[in-house]
Amino acid sequence: MDPKSFVADLAGDVRKTPTGYWTFVPRPLPPRLEYTPELTLLLSQADAALSELSGMGRYLPNPDLLIAPYVKREAVASSRIEGTQADLSDLLLDEIEPKRTPPGSDVLEVRNYVAALNRGIRQLSAFPLAGRLVRDLHEVLMQGVRGQERTPGEFRRTPNWIGPPGSTLMTATYVPPPPDPEMQECLNHWERFVNQRGTMPELVQCALIHEHFEAIHPFLDGNGRIGRLLITLFLIERRRLSKPLLYLSSYIEQSKSTYYETLQRVRTHGDWPAWLRYFLTAVRDTSRSAIEQSQSILSLRDDFRGKLTKQHRALTLLDELFINPYTTVTRACGRLGVTAPTAQKTIAILEKAGMLSEATGAKWGRVWLARPILNAVEAAPPIART
Repeated sequence: MDPKSFVADLAGDVRKTPTGYWTFVPRPLPPRLEYTPELTLLLSQADAALSELSGMGRYLPNPDLLIAPYVKREAVASSRIEGTQADLSDLLLDEIEPKRTPPGSDVLEVRNYVAALNRGIRQLSAFPLAGRLVRDLHEVLMQGVRGQERTPGEFRRTPNWIGPPGSTLMTATYVPPPPDPEMQECLNHWERFVNQRGTMPELVQCALIHEHFEAIHPFLDGNGRIGRLLITLFLIERRRLSKPLLYLSSYIEQSKSTYYETLQRVRTHGDWPAWLRYFLTAVRDTSRSAIEQSQSILSLRDDFRGKLTKQHRALTLLDELFINPYTTVTRACGRLGVTAPTAQKTIAILEKAGMLSEATGAKWGRVWLARPILNAVEAAPPIART
C-alpha cells in the first residue's frame, strides 16, 4: 500500500506496522458532513423512492411472489461481484433439483447468500446488528464453499489486503487495520454507530455503515457480500424497508469500478460526498426500477389469471411459478398435493395458456419453464444515471 496515495486524513490514519507494511485505520463514525443542496435533493429523492417501494411490499396480496425472485436476484448479483459465474437460472434450477448441481459449483455460494439473508431477517428481532449476528451470517455464507477454510464465522486474527491478483501486503492497493487491537477497536466503534438512532438520516447512516465495514474488512473472505447483506438488514431493522425488495447489488454490479473507486476515495481523500452521492443514487434508481419491475410482474400475473378463470389448480401452480419459474411433475405434485397424472394435466393447462414450455427436450427428468416470468424477473428496466 502506497502511503503517498492517502492525501487526506479525514477518514483515517495511515500507519506503518512493526513488520514493515502500511495499513489504514479508519476513524470512528460519523465524519463531519456538509448537506449541500445537491446532496439534500438526492437524499429526498432516494428517501421517497425507498418509501414507495417499501409501501408496495407492505400491501402486496402475496408478497412471496416478488420477494423470492428479488432475494435470489440480489444473491446472484452480489456473488457475481466477487467473481462467481452462476446466473439466476442456475440458482432456480438448483432449488427444484439440487442433485443437478455439481459439487463445487458457484451456485452453492449463491445459495448460501440467500440462506444468510433469510437467517438475518429472522434474527433481527432477537439480536442487534452487531458482532454476534454478523459472525453468524458469515458462517452461513461460507459453509462448504470457496474460502470455507478461512475461519467462517470468526473475525480475522491475521492481516488481509485488497489488490490485483498476486499482490502482497507490501504491494496491495489497500490494507485494512491490523487485527489486534486496531481492528477490534474499529469494530467496537462501528457497532455503536450502527445502533445509534435519531442522529442523522437513516439512508446516510446506512451508507456510512457499509463503507466503514468495507474499510475494516473484518473477515479473511466474504466481506463484500456480508457488507451488502447488512444494507438490506439495516433498512429492514429500521422499518425503512418492509420486505427485502431492494436489490442494490444489481446496481453495484453494473458500476463495479465506480463502486470500488468511490469507496477507496473515502480512505485516500476523505471524499464522503462522492460516496454518499453514489449510494443515494443507487438507492433511488434501484427503488424506482424495482417498483416498475414489480408492476410489470404483477400485470403479467393478472393477465394469466384472466386466462385461467376457475381452474383452481392451475391458478395455484401459476403463483408457485412466480416464486420459481421452473417446475417438474414431482414439484407440482408436492405444491398441489395431487397425483402425478393430475399434476401433468395442470402443467398441460399452463402450456396451452402460453405460460409453460418444456425446457429439456428429454423424455425423462423433464423440466418446464415459465419463460414469461423469468424474462420479467431478469429484464429489469435500465437503471438511469442521472
